[in-house]
Amino acid sequence: MTYNDLVKILTAIYDNADAGEKVLEIHLFGIKYANEIRNTGESIHQFSIDAGLGKYYGSEISKGMKLANHVQLCDTK
Repeated sequence: MTYNDLVKILTAIYDNADAGEKVLEIHLFGIKYANEIRNTGESIHQFSIDAGLGKYYGSEISKGMKLANHVQLCDTK
């Protein structure tokens, strides 16, 4: 998966999230795509900038990535 693919996914996730769940969705993005994000070698803050979220949301992606080894995602939808 390329950097641009991940940015598009993050943008879509954020845009489609309910207002009260946008940050949660960013955490879930970090959890789900932690390895792919690391493999790009790009700055986490650059992901959030290029997705149109602003650089400070990079910290939220990072939180999700740190959780990735400690949680298991389930599909509840």
